[in-house]
Amino acid sequence: MGMDQFGFGTSPGQPFGAKDDRPGLLILADSPYLDDAEALSHAAGLRLLGTVTLEQAAMRLDTQIGCDLVLLFCPSPNDLLERLLVQVETLAMQNDMPVILVAGLHTIDLAYACIRSDRTQLLCAPDHADLAAALLAAADQTQFHHVLEANRDNEGLRLQQLSEEVSRLARTLEALTLRPRHATSSFELGPRISDQPSDYIGMPALEPIGSADKPSDTVEVDAVQVRDLLRARRLRDDFLPADLFADPAWDMLLDLLAARLEHERVSVSSLCIASAVPPTTALRWIRTLTEQGFVHRQADPHDGRRVFITLTDHTAEALARWFTASRRFLCA
Repeated sequence: MGMDQFGFGTSPGQPFGAKDDRPGLLILADSPYLDDAEALSHAAGLRLLGTVTLEQAAMRLDTQIGCDLVLLFCPSPNDLLERLLVQVETLAMQNDMPVILVAGLHTIDLAYACIRSDRTQLLCAPDHADLAAALLAAADQTQFHHVLEANRDNEGLRLQQLSEEVSRLARTLEALTLRPRHATSSFELGPRISDQPSDYIGMPALEPIGSADKPSDTVEVDAVQVRDLLRARRLRDDFLPADLFADPAWDMLLDLLAARLEHERVSVSSLCIASAVPPTTALRWIRTLTEQGFVHRQADPHDGRRVFITLTDHTAEALARWFTASRRFLCA
């Protein structure tokens, strides 16, 4: 299917030179993702504007006309990435344009810190269903709703087709992205991505749990208790299927509570690991918890490329009170 940046092409069923009103997709990625670009865009009902390497991406974004959606693959860090992320997010804000960022564990913190648009979706090592759903959601956000409505009856078939087309793409991404693996025994919490103590110099102190008008015995809890509870939850995986008990929101809140009690900061990548679910699933929960006011973003004053996730005060108080209320059952 040939086409130019102005939206004219020779897609199936169209005469040569006919205007293609499908939303325009620009893919920014290094090989091997470019090999699947045409099939990927076609299956999503999108018009492929081009596939550009990360080295050429900045120049292409400056000259691109008629772009409705940007898909940026950035699984590995490089010198160009921060500038490119900022440029993409600026365009997203200026043009009210949806963006999909596909990061790896080594780039997720930078990508998360650069996000400014509410219409940006951040994925990390997604499977084919996650990527298919993100593309369809982004396509549905564009101004071409009348085109998508006409195809709504075939959306189930289109989603299946898209899932099949991107499965090879997602498998390649997963292979190139470091994903935490379960140890032989799941009793240990696994590696934690922690920063050096010097990274926190100048950061505001975390507020203690409890206040002067609340009895101290109502909020008495320490980090050891929280970590023990997390280890007990992981221990279940040695005896029963882990997917029966997936509860990422609770696991992340417990990890954040323990970190707060230990006066530690938690990065996005570290919190994804603590959730014990695929990173893209964890990112959706982080967004939900943020939007509902359970956690909030805290910028690193020394490094604009990093954002920490912390409990809000009322969430920390609620968790501490839960420990107090449940202690008689946990210690029985």
